[in-house]
Amino acid sequence: MNILKQFFLAACCIPFVCSAKQIAIVIDDIGNHQRDIEILNLPGQITFSILPHTPYSQVFARLATQSNKELLLHVPMQAIDNSKALGPGALTSAMNKEQLQSTLGHALASLPQVKGINNHMGSELTQHTEPMKWTMEVLKKRGLYFLDSRTTNHSQAQHVANLYGVNNISRQVFLDNIVTEQQLSQQIDKLKQKAERYSFAIAIAHPYPETIDFLKRALPELERQGYQLVPLSQLVNRKYIQLAKAENKEFSAR
Repeated sequence: MNILKQFFLAACCIPFVCSAKQIAIVIDDIGNHQRDIEILNLPGQITFSILPHTPYSQVFARLATQSNKELLLHVPMQAIDNSKALGPGALTSAMNKEQLQSTLGHALASLPQVKGINNHMGSELTQHTEPMKWTMEVLKKRGLYFLDSRTTNHSQAQHVANLYGVNNISRQVFLDNIVTEQQLSQQIDKLKQKAERYSFAIAIAHPYPETIDFLKRALPELERQGYQLVPLSQLVNRKYIQLAKAENKEFSAR
């Protein structure tokens, strides 16, 4: 693989040639509470990531699809801290290939509306190449993309996704690790700085009441400031369009 391609595939933070500063915000952990359904009223093209086999996953997916909202499957994956409850549909390092792929396939079958997946926790599992290979095999067959939530700096997920030809991208900002007005404001400023620098930015948030109240105010302001809120797949597609253009340019220069 040539150096240019390695650069484009290895990094999420790649400057793209585009006049619009595009932002994708993914709200994780959807499906456990009825109040999650109200989040569909947030303005703009928010992407929602649904936990599998949860009480409100099906109704949320149906209503979100009717509202033309993009969906991901929020796949629970083993964390370094084993005391954290993963919930149903979890992938663990104790699984063999058949068990992992069956578990993931069953979760995907329950939510056929999704365009991709991202990891819920996963600080342990995403560090291991073998389970990531099995995961990417499933995504490749189904034509789904992978968002690396980046719960560890040692994640192998994107590297393996590249090997299997699975379109992928990674999170740059967590909006609400600390749920205070000051912290949320600081993180949204960080997101805007990323969008200014790279012409795009990706954030993950959660359905905390404080976060949702903040986003109700912040999202219209983002658009007034010239940022375009887009579904996550638009940034994934944009990444690979730019990669193809760069490869064609390099080939023509030979």
